[in-house]
Amino acid sequence: QVQLVESGGGLVQAGGSLRLSCAASGRYTMGWFRQAPGKEREFVAAIRWITVTTATTYYADSVKGRFTISRDNNKITLHMNSLKPEDTAVYYCAARVGGSPTENDYDYWGQGTQVTVSS
Repeated sequence: QVQLVESGGGLVQAGGSLRLSCAASGRYTMGWFRQAPGKEREFVAAIRWITVTTATTYYADSVKGRFTISRDNNKITLHMNSLKPEDTAVYYCAARVGGSPTENDYDYWGQGTQVTVSS
């Protein structure tokens, strides 16, 4: 069983920045998803190991150019810049062994952390 420990999130004004982090043991494809009230959970960003030292990143169109996902050993960080009110949601860290990095069927999920962007 993989335990995902999330940190970060909070309240920020539009145009501001936040950082989310997630730690997991093992070499997994890891991603971030979010779910706003009344909406389905959606893909935000993911990172997948290609070799021991290189990885490929994936982003939803809605966050490209504003969010960056990075990895340091078993910890991933989502750097969120130029935040908008529509980025408000509960953000979930997830990990998977195989399969598509952008699909919602990850194997393991964190408990979620709230991000609120005020206008």
